[in-house]
Amino acid sequence: MIAVVRFPGSLDHDSAVRAVEAAGGTATYAWHADRALPAGTRAVVLPGGFSYGDHLRPGAIASRSPIMDAVRQHADAGGLVLGICNGFQVLCEAGLLPGVLRTNATTSFVCRQVELEVLDHDTPFTRDLGAALSIPIKNHDGAWYGDPADARIVLSYGMENPLGSIGSAAGVANAQGNVLGLMPHPEEAVDRLLGSTDGLGLFTALVRA
Repeated sequence: MIAVVRFPGSLDHDSAVRAVEAAGGTATYAWHADRALPAGTRAVVLPGGFSYGDHLRPGAIASRSPIMDAVRQHADAGGLVLGICNGFQVLCEAGLLPGVLRTNATTSFVCRQVELEVLDHDTPFTRDLGAALSIPIKNHDGAWYGDPADARIVLSYGMENPLGSIGSAAGVANAQGNVLGLMPHPEEAVDRLLGSTDGLGLFTALVRA
């Protein structure tokens, strides 16, 4: 069972559930005010969107929701946690991943397909991925800012770096590799009708792990 956490303002929770199911898994929702994850949860997805309307800072209020204590305990026990876009921001604000996400270098909302390089295949999420992925981005505050020497950069925008991330980081994992945050939206790249199925591999790996 993979729990998809919903915060007030989450937009991509349904797409995340469909992606899990397309990968052969079973998904259920968890609500931000819950103090425990659903029984049988083996992995957690924090979806994209604009939790709490991005008031204060994107992800800052959501990171203090009751459910995040359960997510933290799950991660500390070695459970898998995947944060997408706003979910990545929440994980950074909660201290589960290093760095922060700040306004794009363009100071504008960026929505388009990007090509990613997989730099680290030694995580449960990336073990079976190829060297490159084509996945869309859609965000305003997606530029990762942190010290690359203290971070495990798993996915990269390469030379393009459309958001202005330090180290061209598109996805960052914790040292153990069981928590991954990325700004691109793999749940929007699981159907050929959407132009790419490259995101399906991340969810397939999540289900298998």
